[in-house]
Amino acid sequence: MDARVALLLLWTVFVLLTAELNWIDAAKVYTNTWAVQINGGPGEADRIAREHGFINHGHVFGDYYHFRHHAVEKRALSGHKRMHIRLQKEPQVLWTEQQVVKKRKKRDVYEDLTDPDFPKQWYLSNPTHQDLNTKAAWAQGYTGRGVVVTILDDGIEKDHPDLISNYLYQNHPKPLCTQKVRPTAFQDPEASYDVNDGDTDPQPRYTQRNENRHGTRCAGEVAAAANNGVCGVGVAYNAKIGGVRMLDGEVTDVVEAQSLSLNPQHIHIYSASWGPEDDGKSLDGPAKLAKEAFLQGITKGRSGLGSIFVWASGNGGREQDSCNCDGYTNSIYTLSISSTTQSGNVPWYSEPCSSTLATTFSSGNPGEKQIVTTDLRQKCTDSHTGTSASAPLAAGIIALALEANMNLTWRDMQHLVVRTSQPGRLSAGDWKTNGVGRRVSHSYGYGLLDTGALVALAQNWTSVGPQHQCVNTMLSEPRDIGNKLVFSKSVDACWGRPEHVSSLEHVQARLTLSYNQRGKLAIHLISPLGTHSTLLFPRPNDFSSEGFNDWAFMTTHSWDEDPQGEWTLEIENVAPNGRDYGVLSQFTLILWGTGPSIVNPSSPDFPRPSNNSCKTFDAQQICIECSPGFSLFLQGCVKLCPPGFTSGQQLLNLSLENWVDLSSVQACLPCNPACLTCSGTGPADCLSCPPHSHLVFTSCLHQNQVQRKSPLTGGLQGDGAQPEGASPAAADHDSKVAEESPGLIVAPSTQLPAVVALLSCAFILAAFVGVFFLLQLRSGGASAWRTKLPSGFSETNGVRVGFGFGFRQGRERKARICYKGIPTVWADEDMIAYESESDSEEVDGHSERTAFIKTQSSI
Repeated sequence: MDARVALLLLWTVFVLLTAELNWIDAAKVYTNTWAVQINGGPGEADRIAREHGFINHGHVFGDYYHFRHHAVEKRALSGHKRMHIRLQKEPQVLWTEQQVVKKRKKRDVYEDLTDPDFPKQWYLSNPTHQDLNTKAAWAQGYTGRGVVVTILDDGIEKDHPDLISNYLYQNHPKPLCTQKVRPTAFQDPEASYDVNDGDTDPQPRYTQRNENRHGTRCAGEVAAAANNGVCGVGVAYNAKIGGVRMLDGEVTDVVEAQSLSLNPQHIHIYSASWGPEDDGKSLDGPAKLAKEAFLQGITKGRSGLGSIFVWASGNGGREQDSCNCDGYTNSIYTLSISSTTQSGNVPWYSEPCSSTLATTFSSGNPGEKQIVTTDLRQKCTDSHTGTSASAPLAAGIIALALEANMNLTWRDMQHLVVRTSQPGRLSAGDWKTNGVGRRVSHSYGYGLLDTGALVALAQNWTSVGPQHQCVNTMLSEPRDIGNKLVFSKSVDACWGRPEHVSSLEHVQARLTLSYNQRGKLAIHLISPLGTHSTLLFPRPNDFSSEGFNDWAFMTTHSWDEDPQGEWTLEIENVAPNGRDYGVLSQFTLILWGTGPSIVNPSSPDFPRPSNNSCKTFDAQQICIECSPGFSLFLQGCVKLCPPGFTSGQQLLNLSLENWVDLSSVQACLPCNPACLTCSGTGPADCLSCPPHSHLVFTSCLHQNQVQRKSPLTGGLQGDGAQPEGASPAAADHDSKVAEESPGLIVAPSTQLPAVVALLSCAFILAAFVGVFFLLQLRSGGASAWRTKLPSGFSETNGVRVGFGFGFRQGRERKARICYKGIPTVWADEDMIAYESESDSEEVDGHSERTAFIKTQSSI
């Protein structure tokens, strides 16, 4: 009898719960916006909105307007009748309706892909291990549609059955040169070109050894078609793909420049998996024309938004090469991509450097899986390898983000990559936390690209401000290097000048130095916030005595840091023998980034500096101190500092002879980069926040951080990933605050249905327990139940305490999140000697990346 009663009660609970969830799912969700029809024009609409506390977001069309009221809940299960009635009482309001959330589904529905090799593409979809999270973007309907990607390589097989549908073609192309080209159905004069032969056909040259397969393999990673029964799929399987044949012949500065500048108003993304020789001794980069092509691309490409150049970081790990000696991947204009293996380790061919921004998957040690893609002669392969395979995957991911927001600039894309890449499950011995709390590594940059997170953040991204360049001459006279040179100098980051940088992106150290054996040197740069960047790793194969001549070493590791303060350059001989010598003759520190977030100087709200309130002038009649009640700003005095600045004490490095001695003056100091407006210069002195950030107490947290901290939403990072912008100590503090003040954790309004469902379940469960307990008493089993009662409802096991205990455990687990780098095990000679067929292909791919440099150097 008891069992039947229990089953009946369980069935009742199930029915009630199902009905409750169905009701919640079917209920209308009201927003805090109204559609209002108003007779009288925009002026009357503004008056009505202002009088009733609404914000008028403008007319929809005709005499219909869009109102929003911030005092009304953004999401509610019932309408706000009071506000509705107030609007209806207005004589000029003809009609009004509080807006409800409508369910709409894209008809470009993502379904499981049917391509025969898709199950082998472990890096795109992996239920048991980390992958690139491409399915999250595909599920939203982003497949690369409308984005054009061009592969700069040895050509692409445009008639490959898995590429032909995405290869841009015209029936009657216009030749791009004086040579007459016979039109074919597959030539594409817009996204493709053959620089080697001077025609519009990028078809590779076929040989017995198939050495010109490289470009076709890269193209398939980006845009192999889906659901066509051929091979696998590309990351952006609806993107348009083109190719430039430029590596199968003599490669000169002109050849590179022509390739990099092909139709920049049509091509969005250029993917390159080549560079100087990865031999551990070469120091080479773009020459005059190629440099100009990069500059023209980022300033004029895509109608001024900037061409996006994705670059493979290099395969010189076996030779202990450093990609900071590769002028292409070391450029601020390229998005440099490294590799990790299927198991999340550093591959034996990978090169560490401070210019790498992020990572995708590729091949690893024998036994680990490789990359599946298209191959020459209309075939497929599952053995594409090296960083050559990583860069096209990144290009495809970036194409999805670009489809989500076509207004992204080339710098926006780098910001998005920095903010969404995942460091959590990648093993390396050099992970560190930079000055703004992000994890970064010389092997992986900011971590593994997360397609879903990148696309999600791209959708509503507000473009960063204009790029500022602050040039600082650090060295006044040559310095002997000896076995170790440490040089420090403070910079003001061009404070008070138009080129002022308050938030870093790239940092370049332009060095000119001589040394008897260049490969013995290790060079480090330390930022004012203590971030260590290794600009040059020792290269045992580099016996050159030429040193470096104005070589710009670049690091991305201080992204978003405030550059003001002391920078330290360390040059060290890692293998001294007592006879080594050298001199550092030039050190220029170039800071690239954005200025403070302030209002437009042409705005009437912008304060006008004046000398009328100046108290002290220097010898050049420039104001250096203001009268009491005023602050120094832009070489003048203002009563109130503009947004983005706060009034505070600024030290003066100035001697005014004997008649006055100033140690500090009142000046407008820039807010911390995390703040929009502030009461002080620290990160915890914020008054308001820039877009995509939220004010938590007096600190601005990026919206990703808020999502990761919320117990009610899923984070973008995997387990073990530390929230962006938070140190371990901060994580502990946040955890303690959460434990001490549970009432501060408020469910966002978008979670209201879930909260209602949770409370309903709790009520039903409590009712079930009560009824079951009464039935037990009536059936004569009370004594047995009383025996069990203490263990079931004790302080440690009771339902109430049990729930609390579970949440507490979750918070404690979050507080203990840490990153423990696993030392990298590079392949030794014995392992390298044991090469499978796929490893041999890796060596071929390595040669593919570097062969053209040999040809060029022999000219």
